[in-house]
Amino acid sequence: MKKSMIGLIVMYLLLVSTSLKAQIPGSKVGIFDQFSDIGSPEIPGSANFAEPAQTYRIMASGSNIWFGTDCFSYLSKKMSGDFILQTRIRFIGQGHELHRKTGLMIRSSAAPNSPVIACTIHGDGLTSLQYRSKPGETMKEVKFTISAPDVLQLEKKGNSFTMSVAHFGELYQVQKVDSIDLGSDLMAGLFVCSHNNKFSEEVEFTNTLAFNPAPSELVPYKNYLGSLLEVMDVATGHRETLASSPTSLQAPNWTPDAKTLIYNSGGKLYNFDLATRTSSVLNTGFADKNNNDHVLTFDGKQIGISHQPEETKGQSVVYTVPVTGGVPKKITEKSPSYFHGWSPDSQFLLYTGERNGDYDIYKISKDGGKEVQLTNARGLDDGSEYSPDGKYIYFCSTRTGRMQVWCMEPDGKNQTQLTFDDLNNWFPHVSPDNKWLVFITFPKEVPADKHPFYQRVYLRLMPIGGGEVKVIGYLYGGQGTMNVPSWSPDCKKIAFVSNGIFD
Repeated sequence: MKKSMIGLIVMYLLLVSTSLKAQIPGSKVGIFDQFSDIGSPEIPGSANFAEPAQTYRIMASGSNIWFGTDCFSYLSKKMSGDFILQTRIRFIGQGHELHRKTGLMIRSSAAPNSPVIACTIHGDGLTSLQYRSKPGETMKEVKFTISAPDVLQLEKKGNSFTMSVAHFGELYQVQKVDSIDLGSDLMAGLFVCSHNNKFSEEVEFTNTLAFNPAPSELVPYKNYLGSLLEVMDVATGHRETLASSPTSLQAPNWTPDAKTLIYNSGGKLYNFDLATRTSSVLNTGFADKNNNDHVLTFDGKQIGISHQPEETKGQSVVYTVPVTGGVPKKITEKSPSYFHGWSPDSQFLLYTGERNGDYDIYKISKDGGKEVQLTNARGLDDGSEYSPDGKYIYFCSTRTGRMQVWCMEPDGKNQTQLTFDDLNNWFPHVSPDNKWLVFITFPKEVPADKHPFYQRVYLRLMPIGGGEVKVIGYLYGGQGTMNVPSWSPDCKKIAFVSNGIFD
């Protein structure tokens, strides 16, 4: 064999060894503590975790997960209290059995007859919330009408368990069971069962998270959960975690050169270098109480910020500062004013201001001076942003009872509603190619004029002029997730923050 060919093989093996972490029984795989075969399947299973795609693959045989004892393969971690599991699944290959199954599972123990809750997807598309409340019992189930969903969530809250599933792009369908006591220290994770011990089946899992949500006693804006800084491929919905923090990270936006994300945390702004994955403080001088309303000019030279100075008793004021850092320049005299967008020529700033008890959208010169009121409808108008061609301003408004996406001309004329559902749609952001809007959607249970932390939210995509709305992200977040323009310059990705208590 030629030396060049040997070199290529060695390089390939090194690449595989660094990007694919094979499972040794009992060792850690990705976020999970251990991989195990439950009930001694005839063909041992295996699990792998691949970087940088952050993708799991499980190969497993096993006879069934239904009667008094189970036989399958399980990638799990120890969890307690209330928690949420999320993943997206894909069966690999045609398979041998219609009842091969996979999904999310919570067990009391590794015993084959353990009490269990499972979010189960079968090879033939059958979807059900399955459970065994006592050791050795035959499973019970609640069936869904949806067939073969690929987006899965299983949530434990006390002794209640909620299963949420969707075809990627659609809203969740939900089923719930109550009064199931699995105990305190539980196993939680991903499972695969071939339903036939003569064969193995393989499943790929992406966008996989396991975390504790906010406890009921958490005080918003005083207590915070941890954060994941993430990017998502808009076309596929594939997510990649760039960094994690036990503190609150908020509102990342991309610099035009695609090299940096700028986010806020603890009142300061930070540069996150995408090449080295390290953070450094962005100098904003005396402005050290910045909220998550920070936006770059289209050319990336300036950044607008909303700082809460002592002289206004903590009410937000808009400033500008060079993106390289420096002394902030005060723009708005009236407060509170919450910055949201620049005109494409960098001559005007958009912001939401509370004046006489009502919140409306205003614009002002980059040099300050007299503000111009653009909206005056009753209710909250917020999240204003110019289109890249400068022809429209997109914003959100509660004027119809729900928070919905609207657009208007730069002088405030021809205000037009673009979304019409019974959810609450916030912070529309225009893609750099002027073709798409991405926005965050809160459930209808959240008041229309609120965008709180720590909610079960969607990230959704729609054509710039209105039309079909598609879900591209299913996550736990809310305030700080995507308050600012977050598109990558090539329009292929968005940046955002999700939350939870992560081990």
